Amino acid sequence: MGEACIPTVDLSPFLREDEDGKKRAIEAITQACSEYGFFQIVNHGVSLDLVKEAMQQSKTFFDYSDEEKSKSSPSSDAPLPAGYSRQPLHSPDKNEYFLFFSPGSSFNVIPQIPPKFRDVLEEMFVQMSKMGVLLESIINECLGLPTNFLKEFNHDRSWDFLVALRYFPASNNENNGITEHEDGNIVTFVVQDGVGGLQVLKNGDWVPVVPAEGTIVVNVGDVIQVLSNNKFKSATHRVVRAEGRSRYSYVFFHNLRGDKWVEPLPQFTSDIGEPPKYRGFLYKEYQELRMRNKSHPPSRPEDEIHITHYAIDN
Repeated sequence: MGEACIPTVDLSPFLREDEDGKKRAIEAITQACSEYGFFQIVNHGVSLDLVKEAMQQSKTFFDYSDEEKSKSSPSSDAPLPAGYSRQPLHSPDKNEYFLFFSPGSSFNVIPQIPPKFRDVLEEMFVQMSKMGVLLESIINECLGLPTNFLKEFNHDRSWDFLVALRYFPASNNENNGITEHEDGNIVTFVVQDGVGGLQVLKNGDWVPVVPAEGTIVVNVGDVIQVLSNNKFKSATHRVVRAEGRSRYSYVFFHNLRGDKWVEPLPQFTSDIGEPPKYRGFLYKEYQELRMRNKSHPPSRPEDEIHITHYAIDN
């Protein structure tokens, strides 16, 4: 593996209106999104005390017995599976997770959830959601789009969700926690503990995203890659499990409504004389194809549906 490392960007200029600092941060994020699709942020506005408490509550919950955790499993009539589950279904020894939607969302139909855990999930959601809106506005500026373009395109926050994850220690025969993939959304945030294991693929090498206190990992998803006509990349990444230690993390998905139409924007195609690299699609249809990869894994890895399913050969 080479000497590459994921860049870290200080967001404090956006919280205190430092124009010179903003300019430097925008340049750094633009380069990171073009080269990696990943970067880390500090001084992001999410309470570090909250993050510590969230990690502790996650560990407490996942240490419960399977019988106790199952009380928080999704109800059979829930529109989306909020609550506790093992993942993936065909290999339950790898990891387990708790899925949480916006407080008050109709998707958040969870039979039982420990009060302290619920409180921390709700506050994490609120603070991560605020950060999502900020990062979306920064990416908007990095792409040179009209002011508030992405905010107006993606104004509904009810489809965002937060996941608390526990990866079990590596087994004797394999250590993949989550196999290599790209995220299909707008932007994703990861809060990881000191165990690490998150890796990004760059130029054929797996680059570790080294945990550091106070940092949050950011990666752009397929929607941004398509809207920008490949100007920004949705990077391939994976989680490698450690030996002898569980890994705890939180992942926040800044999402898009299912009925939104996604296609390369004219600012990156017709306005500059570039052909579109993707045909347009309904976002929920793409997500259904991605879910099918998980529920009915194809016999050959190359048959999995990725954003390349919509790629145009120019």
